[in-house]
Amino acid sequence: MVLSTVSTSDNWHAINHAYLMAALDSIRSVLEERVERFSPKHDSNGNAQVGSEFQQNIYIQTTSNELAKKRLATLPKHTPFALERLCQAFDLSAFERDVLLLCVGMEFDSGWASLCAKASGDSQRTYPTLGLALSISSTADWVALSPKAPLRRWRLIDVGVGNALTSCPLRIDERILHFLAGVHYVDERLLGIVEPISPPSILVPSHQQIVQQMAATWLEPSGSVLPVLQLCGDDVSSKRAIAAITCQQVGLKVHALSAEMIPSDLNQFQLLTCLCEREYTLSDTALLIDCDQVETLDPHREAAIARLIEMVDCPVIVNSRDRKRQRQRSIVTFDVHQPTSDEQHMIWRNALTGTNIVEPEHLHTHIDTLVSYFSLSVPAIHTVCLKAKSVNREILEQENLKYQNGQVDDIEQQPKLQNSLWDACRSQARPRLDELAQRIDSAAGWDDLVLPEKERLVLRDIAAHVRQRLKVYEDWGFAGRGKRGLGITSMFAGGSGTGKTMAAEVLGMELKLDVYRIDLSSVISKYIGETEKNLRRLFDAAEGGGVILLFDEADALFGKRSEVKDSHDRHANIEVSYLLQRMEAYRGLAVLTTNLKSSLDQAFLRRLRFVVQFPFPDAKQRLEIWQRVFPKLTPTEGLDFQKLAKLNVAGGNIRNIALNAAFIAADASEPVQMKHILQAAKIEYIKLEKPMTDVEVKGWV
Repeated sequence: MVLSTVSTSDNWHAINHAYLMAALDSIRSVLEERVERFSPKHDSNGNAQVGSEFQQNIYIQTTSNELAKKRLATLPKHTPFALERLCQAFDLSAFERDVLLLCVGMEFDSGWASLCAKASGDSQRTYPTLGLALSISSTADWVALSPKAPLRRWRLIDVGVGNALTSCPLRIDERILHFLAGVHYVDERLLGIVEPISPPSILVPSHQQIVQQMAATWLEPSGSVLPVLQLCGDDVSSKRAIAAITCQQVGLKVHALSAEMIPSDLNQFQLLTCLCEREYTLSDTALLIDCDQVETLDPHREAAIARLIEMVDCPVIVNSRDRKRQRQRSIVTFDVHQPTSDEQHMIWRNALTGTNIVEPEHLHTHIDTLVSYFSLSVPAIHTVCLKAKSVNREILEQENLKYQNGQVDDIEQQPKLQNSLWDACRSQARPRLDELAQRIDSAAGWDDLVLPEKERLVLRDIAAHVRQRLKVYEDWGFAGRGKRGLGITSMFAGGSGTGKTMAAEVLGMELKLDVYRIDLSSVISKYIGETEKNLRRLFDAAEGGGVILLFDEADALFGKRSEVKDSHDRHANIEVSYLLQRMEAYRGLAVLTTNLKSSLDQAFLRRLRFVVQFPFPDAKQRLEIWQRVFPKLTPTEGLDFQKLAKLNVAGGNIRNIALNAAFIAADASEPVQMKHILQAAKIEYIKLEKPMTDVEVKGWV
């Protein structure tokens, strides 16, 4: 039923218009003959009456049939006229063709309304009607007027309001009118609902292989109805690119329809289905149903999606994270993954070659580092490079200006250019994650972290694992033995305020990665299946950004799996098992913090690569914390850090006391002194519900 592509040159438009006018001349001839046949020749007194203005013009003009024949004789043969293509595509009979032309005449001939009124014998009916069409056609067929017949089934004409079906005004659909005139555009009722997708210029080999398989599925169908092609995965941009190129290879355009826009109202749903099918017939357009943004598990929405997939009679591609269940119509599913490491390396190299962002001799090494930390799609990589180039122009201008003004002896711009590329990669993943977790601005370094040496060594080992994961997993072949167990998961155990969160910040600062704290209240849900969905969204969003996931106070989420006593226990255990699987496969670093190591499930401990115990700081460590807690800009006077170290509190409490003391001193317009710290310490001890001993504060003031 698909129409073949025709030339839209000016020559074709002229020929097509001439053919359409010739076809209208034939209909006009029939209307004129009917008017002449039934026009009254005498007045009411029996006197002869002079012919009307219309009747006088009949004799002057060449008959319309003769004019139509002359026009047709001048047109080239075998031209794909829009009218004939339309009749063939929608299987219109000769009578249905005449009805359509009767409506077309209203749009192209200003005298058509008067002609219809005279032919109908009613001066008020200045429009085509089904009754008029039945009266002038020798091939009239009542069946053609039914709602299931092509004219109304495909909404080629609109039937207005009237007292009887045969007297209702008829009007050609605007989209069909423009098509007959040779003008192609998307039906205005679909504007804002569907959007055209242009095929990209680049597609990685692994995705090109999927395109070949999809095209073969459609070009060699096993049944009368084309199967639905389903693309599953989290790489949204790659799925749309694959869909667009697949349609291009089979000679189709493609329009994307968001699943959120599918109406639940039956009349609107039927209209949408008809218009999509009609666009396929008129302009060889396939339909891409985009389910990637549908997060809700609303059964009504799922039913509407399934109903559209089953009912729409055109080539359909479905994009979704998870597989849609097959019903009556065949669904062929293809899993789309991010480009492989080698493919990402190739994309980065093509995008960076010829730029001044990375020196040519360091290009390969720098790309290896980017691929190791970030898993980006083709559009994302190009976006990052464009953003880095924009930032680099500003850097170069600033450095050159400093050099010209003699502020610097040499232009040290290359490290800054590379940093801009790295920062652009980090920001690329932030929009999705910012909706799901809280980003922590890492400002702490190794000097800010007070820990015993063995714990510090473990933290440095964690950083080394993250830095070298691509070399070990890919180059040295560990990933070839399976993806399970490749996740770098660490647990930080210790009391409140012992530096667990700060340690995650230090790792983020060391690795130049974003740290996201997971809000457990937004992850855990009482509704069955919701917690897994939230976790999946979280890990999927984090995969491409190389971020550090910090599950703070993870006891609530990572607790021991319970004995199954009811359905809630069973689903709670499913949540834990699902989380274990995602943690093992997560290519980034996941950090769990807990106050009670003993409360964690042993299955978690077995799968953790690193466990760091954060001890309560002793007097020596508290002394170091006090010496570092005040910024250099903070005015202090007479602070005795040896005495302050006697306060038996953790590092987090020390920071609270220092901050409160600074506010107290600032309000008194004084530098921070021991008396201010004493007052702040008393407030902190009240909060901790802990008595302050004389040994701790003896000799302070």
